[in-house]
Amino acid sequence: MQELPHHYAVKASAVADSNVLLESPGLESLTTAGPAEFGGPGDLWSPETLLVAAVADCFILSFRAIARASKMEWISLSCDAVGDLDKIDKVTQFTGFRLRVRLEVPEGLREGKAERLLEKAEKHCLITNSMKAGSTLDYEVIVRDTAA
Repeated sequence: MQELPHHYAVKASAVADSNVLLESPGLESLTTAGPAEFGGPGDLWSPETLLVAAVADCFILSFRAIARASKMEWISLSCDAVGDLDKIDKVTQFTGFRLRVRLEVPEGLREGKAERLLEKAEKHCLITNSMKAGSTLDYEVIVRDTAA
């Protein structure tokens, strides 16, 4: 890992009544629009869906790093994330994020270790740690018989 601080640059641009183009050096461009709930087309990524995606993505990448450091083998991990948007004191904001995680581990692995690492990944996700809205984690660990 490189020394901190890190810097991430994104350029957003649009003309009147158009979608937004997001660009970042070395990455493919991404077209976004407002979500259907705010009058957008509902068929493109929006700032809201990108934020929820960042929470889910960060959780998985955090878990991967923690599992690697702990030398814990795992098979697959999925994370369904829901962000709750509401109005608090006349300000529209995300009030929380709910993560539903499914982790598959090989036979012989202690479920307790897997659960501890999942909880640690949630605690150390830099995206949710950077926001005022909290997150909750609900998980399921499935032990897969690798002999089958």
